[in-house]
Amino acid sequence: MKFGYYSDKVLPPVPSFKGNNDGAKYTLNSHGYRCPEWTPMPDGKKNVVVLGCSHTFGQGLNDDEHWVHFLSQHNTDRLRYWNLGQPGASGDKIVRILYGSEKIIDPKIIIVCWPHWSRRERLSDNATNLAGTDDLLRNENNDTDKQNFLKNVFFVEKFAEFKNSRVLHCFAQESYHTSVSDISVMRDVTIANCWPYWNNFDPMEKTKKISVAKDGKHYGREHHERFAQLFLKRFGMKLK
Repeated sequence: MKFGYYSDKVLPPVPSFKGNNDGAKYTLNSHGYRCPEWTPMPDGKKNVVVLGCSHTFGQGLNDDEHWVHFLSQHNTDRLRYWNLGQPGASGDKIVRILYGSEKIIDPKIIIVCWPHWSRRERLSDNATNLAGTDDLLRNENNDTDKQNFLKNVFFVEKFAEFKNSRVLHCFAQESYHTSVSDISVMRDVTIANCWPYWNNFDPMEKTKKISVAKDGKHYGREHHERFAQLFLKRFGMKLK
């Protein structure tokens, strides 16, 4: 099925990725996603899709340094992980990616790491990612941002209900968990705020600095490794 930019068996193309000169090593499949090829799809395990923006893609980080890599080491006898994060993705784009994966990956567990809710996707003669500061979004405000976010949460949850899948929600930079407190959501902790963390029993740990990725813009390995640890502490029992 396909209507406009929406399909249930075609994943949206990844915009031309310009991070190849930032010193990080990226392994991308033929569709531009940071995961293995899905054709042919292997048998024998549940498929876990992880959706998000550049923080989930792991921009500025090597293949073994982003949080989806650390997460993907969990329960590998039963689960197969697919990093479908895209640099610049909005909640709108995340929903399109999820629906496009239905008949290709057939996700049984869906993990969404939501970006800033001010982002939008504009579908015209092409599909364009818009940040909250874009002039085309000048009439949006915190209330419309919230409602657009809740719309996308609804579409993800409804997809999971239809597919009999499990959904786990978390956040890259800003936490919006108070808006969706009745679902499986990572509260308060984000990729941005999980590092550095203070050990009250070891004053030396208070000298830790914010970790930065190789591109000098995104969060570094320490943020991602710590976030994956906290995610598994919260949701590890549901990843089975």
